[in-house]
Amino acid sequence: MQIGWAVADVTPDEPVILRGQFHSRISKSVHDPLLATALALETENAHAIIMSCDRVSIPGALEARVADALRTALPDVDPTNLIISATHTHTAPETEDGVYPDPPPGVMAPTDYADFLVERLAAAAISAWRNRTVGGVSWAYSHAVVGHNRRVVYAGGMARMYGETNQPDFDCVEGYEDHGVDILFTWNPQKELTGIIVNLACPSQVTEGEEYVSADFWHEVRQEFARRYGADVRVLPQCAAAGDQSPHLLLHKPEEALMRQRRGLSEREEIARRIANAVADALEPARGDIAWDPPLAHMVREVNLPVRMVTRAEYDEAKRQLEHWEAQQPDPANLFDTSYRFVMLRRYGRTVSRYETQSEAMTYPAPVHVVRLGDVAFATNPFELFLDYGLRIKARSPATQTFVVQLAGTGANTASGYLATARAVAARSYGAEVADNVVGPEGGQVLVDRTVEIINALWE
Repeated sequence: MQIGWAVADVTPDEPVILRGQFHSRISKSVHDPLLATALALETENAHAIIMSCDRVSIPGALEARVADALRTALPDVDPTNLIISATHTHTAPETEDGVYPDPPPGVMAPTDYADFLVERLAAAAISAWRNRTVGGVSWAYSHAVVGHNRRVVYAGGMARMYGETNQPDFDCVEGYEDHGVDILFTWNPQKELTGIIVNLACPSQVTEGEEYVSADFWHEVRQEFARRYGADVRVLPQCAAAGDQSPHLLLHKPEEALMRQRRGLSEREEIARRIANAVADALEPARGDIAWDPPLAHMVREVNLPVRMVTRAEYDEAKRQLEHWEAQQPDPANLFDTSYRFVMLRRYGRTVSRYETQSEAMTYPAPVHVVRLGDVAFATNPFELFLDYGLRIKARSPATQTFVVQLAGTGANTASGYLATARAVAARSYGAEVADNVVGPEGGQVLVDRTVEIINALWE
């Protein structure tokens, strides 16, 4: 097996619009760098380039531009074998015009940052491929408490994202939490560690509402790994199915705060400590079971999923909201109010448009990559996929470990949105409303079934 690693710094050098909230935020500083990490894998019969980037998502047009650059620079590499996923930090730049109002003077335009990002992503992928050398891999499984279900259910069955739990009608937290950590180690022929893939069910959004550029807790994870294993060991983070998960605590807040205070750690540093300890616990057992020539196969399919249809009641409510926001006249000097109105008009306008044209497009084409590497499967999807779907894939997969990777490109579409469970749709709230879901629970099960079929095909 040939293995190559590369890292690119994708931090903007000008103020930018930050993606991740319903209002514009202009960055005032850089708290820590944004990185893109690439891993190139090749055997005699197959190859793949797996990438991760500190972003909220990977627009399809952006991914296509990176693939075009690979096609030119690396004619022997199949650009369809490129996978780019996002860590889902909420403090990285916007790359598409029209998501927020045009930026004020002195702020980098989203499309300008997109040009910069494409160049850096392509350079990382090309460097990883050219850095290939003989190596081995081993896989391991561990645990770290990082992600928590963020939907609170109250008496009567209605849910609220980040709802209060200290009130009399609090019933339960809606869903399961998965604290498993899937790990892939890469090694040189001297059995020295060269890189780590860390896959866990939690987006990187501890400090999600700030006005600075940041990779969120993955920055502290990288720092801790560099301290323990050396600065040359690469770290490639992957967010598993976690559309209903976050690092924010809904329960046990005072206990957790007390222990962080005793350790002298911030929330992000505490998460990094847990992830690093999980990896350390698996490292030595994995070092004793390195595969130097494992099977490698990569299959990508466009899976047509039934869309979530907008009901008449949902259409009427969207029209009501649209009329409400059209009537608002915020102070043009107030960036929060003007940008929030802009986003709300876009949100409800898209829902109205969907209802009026939904009979013309009954399916959503979702790109799904599956990579087999030894006894491990990597299975991607473009959604903020609710945890239950990822667990269904893992439970039915023939692989010893299945790394489910969400937010991995969007194909020809610019936004995939959340993919909520039937339970969440019934309970409503953000993430499960029709405006948030291009695809609904029916399509979610189709995604599971088709993903498992592809994995099975690589194991036959």
